[in-house]
Amino acid sequence: MSRPEHEARSETSPPVHSDELLVQVAALPGLPGVYRYFGADGSLLYVGKARNLKKRVSSYFQKSHDGTRIGHMVSKIVRLETTVVRSETEALLLENNLIKTLSPRYNILFRDDKSYPYLKITAGPSAQGSSGHGGPAAWPRIAYYRGAVDKKHHYFGPYPSAWSVKEGIVLLQKVFRLRTCEDTVFANRSRPCLLYQIKRCSGPCVGLISQEAYAQDLAHAEAFLRGETSQVLRDLQHRMQSHSEQLEFEQAALLRDQIAALSNVLHQQAVESVDDRDVDILAVKVQGGRACVNLAMVRGGRHLGDRAYFPAHLDDASTWALSSDDESQPAAIEARILEAFIAQHYLSVPAVPTLITGEAVSRKLMESISAQSGVKMRAVHQPREQRKAWLEMAQTNASLQLARLLAEEGSQQARTRALAEALGLPQDRLEDLRIECFDISHTAGESTQASCVVFHHHKLHSNEYRRYKIDGITPGDDYAAMRQVLMRRYARLAQAMQEGLTEASGHAGEMGTEGSDRLPDLVLVDGGKGQVAMARGVFEQLGLDLSLIVGVEKGEGRKVGLEELVFADGREKVYLGKDSAALMLVAQIRDEAHRFAITGMRAARAKVRLGASSIEDIAGVGAKRRAKLLQRFGGVRGVASASVEDLASVDGISRELAEAIYRALR
Repeated sequence: MSRPEHEARSETSPPVHSDELLVQVAALPGLPGVYRYFGADGSLLYVGKARNLKKRVSSYFQKSHDGTRIGHMVSKIVRLETTVVRSETEALLLENNLIKTLSPRYNILFRDDKSYPYLKITAGPSAQGSSGHGGPAAWPRIAYYRGAVDKKHHYFGPYPSAWSVKEGIVLLQKVFRLRTCEDTVFANRSRPCLLYQIKRCSGPCVGLISQEAYAQDLAHAEAFLRGETSQVLRDLQHRMQSHSEQLEFEQAALLRDQIAALSNVLHQQAVESVDDRDVDILAVKVQGGRACVNLAMVRGGRHLGDRAYFPAHLDDASTWALSSDDESQPAAIEARILEAFIAQHYLSVPAVPTLITGEAVSRKLMESISAQSGVKMRAVHQPREQRKAWLEMAQTNASLQLARLLAEEGSQQARTRALAEALGLPQDRLEDLRIECFDISHTAGESTQASCVVFHHHKLHSNEYRRYKIDGITPGDDYAAMRQVLMRRYARLAQAMQEGLTEASGHAGEMGTEGSDRLPDLVLVDGGKGQVAMARGVFEQLGLDLSLIVGVEKGEGRKVGLEELVFADGREKVYLGKDSAALMLVAQIRDEAHRFAITGMRAARAKVRLGASSIEDIAGVGAKRRAKLLQRFGGVRGVASASVEDLASVDGISRELAEAIYRALR
């Protein structure tokens, strides 16, 4: 993975470090391992690996790195931690685990908060013939799935997107007519559903297909997903011929239609290589200080689509990493980014035998990932024929995705700059411009919720959003709700500022339970003079700067684009203009606060009205009884409105339990 490179160095003396740190460096063993550098504030600066810890770490402290990024980082090091491992392979795996979990400041980092989706085929009976209908478990279903993998079921993928999984399910429905319905629906069917009518299901719920025939369709579907299309076609043709010879023309016609559907799918998919069943194609594009890695997936010989990744910390790490094969020679930035992606990505995603890469990657890296995954992986650079076409497509998509990102970021930066200019905010630190926006939501005073959304570094940060449940006010009093949320949000911060424990300005910090370590540069409230006056009162009471408060007042007719900004410090209203980039940013933040408040209010209201989580909280109501109640009454609302007698009529619900359910939901 990535390590700082040794570029041109001046002959001046190296940075001064504590004797304790230098003694620790001198005592390091000449063994493979991982090292971690920490700054004065305890933050992790960098994680690296070495085949010889003593030699590698000493090089940072024995030479000068003035005028380079490595010198900037080395000057910040106050503490060192190392971990000795048995081999360079173990060091690489540990290094990338630490990078992915700890997010060091000077490493290239790939983040992906979403897990990959899979196509799931539920476990079927181990051995059953055609006799007996059986329950839902005897008829495996295909389904979209995202989450932890259960070994008893079969999973195919991962797929790059939910859309590609659902497209695969539709394909299997057309060709093999497997069921997709939930078990509860399957168990209660008395006649076939619409999917049977449009020839997307074979009707196992009402016994329109034998278990033996269904099992054959299931086996063919799994073989198709594994890329064994030729074998599937041969088997179907053999079965069709067999039925024809036995004068079973209806069954032969069904198989004929199945073969035609499968042939049509294969033609549409344009599978040109049966050798490449499971392949990942990786292309990287660097431009404008940002990078994009495009991952395209081929599974079972079918191209499933792609997903774009944008590494963080690229500016700080772009001149640092070295090729894993040779620590003395710097690798191109594209190769370093690609190696960082491979090392981090395949820690948590199933490996594939072949990677097609736009840049040459380290042989040792591939050996390490192979050892970890148990799959012998190889990277193919400069591919030919079909592989070349796949790579060119991935490279085109990487360029397009990066261009889109740069355009979006440029637009957001322009909006931030326009707002700062319109409100007279400092122009020298737009990256750190922090805006917090508040909104109140309720339904006729019920389940009042307040939201706080946070904007900085030119984007909204959902991990810093907060919701506040508002209590102790007159229902429907938005002014009192705003007063409560502002007091809860800023009281502790104001007290800390008065005690000198924090400052009113500085770099944006992470939001704690009730606030961040600094005041925002702007506090937006969704409302006009009334809400601004309430916010003004709170800030006066807390001794905070009134110029931070800006109200977003709806214009004439509450039309979008006619909003005006209202100030708490006495300034005149400002109308930015419907085409103003500044107003677009204000509206974006305000609308997000409104959305976040509404979703919180609706969830709280549903819980109060319907007892959404109450049924499973009732003693004596487990999963089976809950399923029977929901099935009988059509949902939680129906259960809540049912009488004691109706509840007691459900199988497994006694009179005493029915009374307990009735009381709990009211």
